[in-house]
Amino acid sequence: MHRIYSVVVFIVLASLDNVAVGLVPPLYGSIADSFDVPLGLVGTVTATSFLVSAIASVAWAYYGDRGNRKPLLMIGTLLWAAGMTGSAVAGTYLLFFVSQIAAAVGLGAVSSVGFSVVSDLIKPRRRGLVMSLWGLSQGIGTFFGTALGGILGAADWRRPFIVLSVVGLVATVAYFFTYDIRRGQSDPELAGTIAEGHEYDYRISLKSLPAIIHRRTNVWLILQGLPAQIAFGSLVWLPVLFRERAIDQGYPENTAIVVGSIFATMFQLGGALSILGGLLGDKLQRRTLRGRALVASVGVLAAVPLYVVLFFLPFKIDVPTDAGTGQVVLSALGSVVTEPSVGITFLIAIIALALTSANSPNWFALIADINPPEYRGTVYSLGNLTNGIGRAAGNGLIPVAFALLASRYPSPLNYSVGLAAFQLFFVPTGIMYWLASRTSPKDIKGLHKLLADRAEVTAKTPIDDSPDHTRR
Repeated sequence: MHRIYSVVVFIVLASLDNVAVGLVPPLYGSIADSFDVPLGLVGTVTATSFLVSAIASVAWAYYGDRGNRKPLLMIGTLLWAAGMTGSAVAGTYLLFFVSQIAAAVGLGAVSSVGFSVVSDLIKPRRRGLVMSLWGLSQGIGTFFGTALGGILGAADWRRPFIVLSVVGLVATVAYFFTYDIRRGQSDPELAGTIAEGHEYDYRISLKSLPAIIHRRTNVWLILQGLPAQIAFGSLVWLPVLFRERAIDQGYPENTAIVVGSIFATMFQLGGALSILGGLLGDKLQRRTLRGRALVASVGVLAAVPLYVVLFFLPFKIDVPTDAGTGQVVLSALGSVVTEPSVGITFLIAIIALALTSANSPNWFALIADINPPEYRGTVYSLGNLTNGIGRAAGNGLIPVAFALLASRYPSPLNYSVGLAAFQLFFVPTGIMYWLASRTSPKDIKGLHKLLADRAEVTAKTPIDDSPDHTRR
C-alpha cells in the first residue's frame, strides 16, 4: 500500500507543474492590462519560464541521481509554491516576472527528480502503462491550469495563483510520506540482489556524459523534443484563438475569455488517450524492441494533417452574453452536442491529440529502457532541456508570427494560419522516432548485459550500511 500511495502521489503531483504552466495563457490579457504592458511581454514570461525550468531540471536531476531524492523534491515544491504566492501579490510586471522564474526553478525538480523516482517504482513490462499515467497527469495538469486560469481568474487574475500556492504546500506534506524506493529496484537484473540487502551504489558523474551520448537512441530521444515542443508550445495559444473567435462573433471580452478557456480545455481532452499509446507501446515492445519508438513515430506523423484541418474548421459559438460564468461554461460544453460544427471540430481535436500523446509515455519508457538507473533522471532532464528550448521557441516565436500574419489576414484567421504552420514541426519529430526505432534494440540489449554484470559484482560485495559509499 505504501508503494501504491507513492506511485499515486508522484503521478498526481507531476501534474502540478503543468497546472502552473497552463495557468498563465488564459490570463495574458488581464495580466497585461493590470501591469499596463503589451500582451507579447506577458507571453515572454511563459517562454522564459519554460527555458529556466528546463535548465534548472538538469542540475536538480544530476544531484538527484547522485543522492537522496526526496529532500530535493520537497525543496523544489516549496520553491514553486513560493513563486506562485509572489505572482499573486506582485504589484509590478518585474515582480511578477521574477516570481514566475522562481517557480520555474522549483518546477524543474518536480519533473526530473520525480521521473527518476517513478522509473524505479515500476517494472519494464508495465513502463508504457504507468508512464502513460505519468504523462496523462501532466496533460490533466494543463487541462486544470487552463480551466483554473480562465474560470477562477476571469474576475480576478490573481486568485488562481493563490489557490495553487496552497496546493503546493499540501504537496510538500504528501511527499514526506512517500516510499523510499531503492535505486534500480524495479530492474529484473538487480531486483534479487537488492532484495538480499545489497545496495546498487553506482552513481552518475561528469565522466558519464560520453556513455550517455554513446547510446545512440538517447541522441534521438533528446533531439526529437526540439521540433516537437515548438509545435506543442504553440498550442498554449489555443485559448487566445478561441477567445478571438468569440470576440469576432460579437461576445464581450470577459465572456470571450471564459469561452476561450473552455473550448481550449475541451480540445485538450484527447491527451487523456495517451494511456492507449502506452498500452500499445508495451504490447508491441514485447514483440519487437523497436515497438515503443514505432508507436511514437506513427502517432506523431499521422496527427499533422488533422491539426492543419482543425484550425481552419469554422464553428459557431452559442453561449449567453449576459449570463454568469457557470452558465457560460455549461453552454459551451453543451454546444459539442447541439452545434454540429463544434462537435466535428471537437472530434478531430480529440483524435489529433490522442495520436500525438502516444509520444509521451513511450518517450518516458524508452529513457528507462536504455539507461541504467543512475542516468535516468539526468537523461530525462537533458531531453527536458531540449523540450524547454523548443517550447520556449514555439511560445516566443508564434506571437511574432501572429503579428506578421495580421498584416495579411484578419483576426482570428491570422491565429489559425499561424497555429497550422507550427504543427509542421511534428514531421522531423516523427522521423527521429523512426531512427530511434532502429537503434533502440542494440541499446536495450546492452543495458540488460550491463545490469546483469553489475548485479553479479554487487552480489559478491559485502553489505555496507554506511550512507556515503558510492561507485562511479
